[in-house]
Amino acid sequence: MKKIEVLFPEVANLYGDLMNVEYLRRCLGDAEVTQTYLKDRPLFADEKPDLIFMGSVTELGQKLAIDALTPYKDRLQQLIDEGVIFLITGNACEIFWARIESDEAPTVQGLGLFPYVAKLRMMNRFNGYFLGTFGADKIVGFKSQFGHTYGEGSDEGLFPAIRGVGRNPDEPTEGIRRNNFMATYLTGPLLVMNPPFTKYLLGLMGEADRPLPCEEAAMASYKLRIEEFSQTNRACVYH
Repeated sequence: MKKIEVLFPEVANLYGDLMNVEYLRRCLGDAEVTQTYLKDRPLFADEKPDLIFMGSVTELGQKLAIDALTPYKDRLQQLIDEGVIFLITGNACEIFWARIESDEAPTVQGLGLFPYVAKLRMMNRFNGYFLGTFGADKIVGFKSQFGHTYGEGSDEGLFPAIRGVGRNPDEPTEGIRRNNFMATYLTGPLLVMNPPFTKYLLGLMGEADRPLPCEEAAMASYKLRIEEFSQTNRACVYH
């Protein structure tokens, strides 16, 4: 039985990101999903889950999550080095960076597992949609965020952009990947919207032959979004 750990669902629950886990659970059928709350000892501290997930979170939630994960920083680094699958969506990625800078609040020191800096502009929320690639496939998704990520690391990109903004407005690649740690600012039910990427994750988990729930409808919607997001007469960035 596959084990999926969901980090801090009481604060990391924005934009429907938790539906990614529900979709994976339906794909796997008999998966064991563990919800780890802020005061809990994480499952990953003693075991090696097949996938660790964390979704979009408030700015206060970021601080609480950093405090909760700091005692397990070395264990997280070990799991990343060993190739455990992480799927981190929305601004939850910033928790793993060196620091989070804001124009309206003191700088927050992150876990420092990656040498990046998040810069937040709290009166200038960025919204838009994204079309990129993942291997031979396309990736579609939405963004809604106050911050962008800066720092060296072009070799750690996750989704090269076709249209839309990457890690920051000057960066053509969205997200971070190191081994099987994958973090992206894309929000919402990313896996429902991107069936090929979901199949890739299932393959990493040793379940490549699992059919996707409502796969025909999901693929049809995915192809329509690719067509829509590819239209150059449609603005892909808005505020």
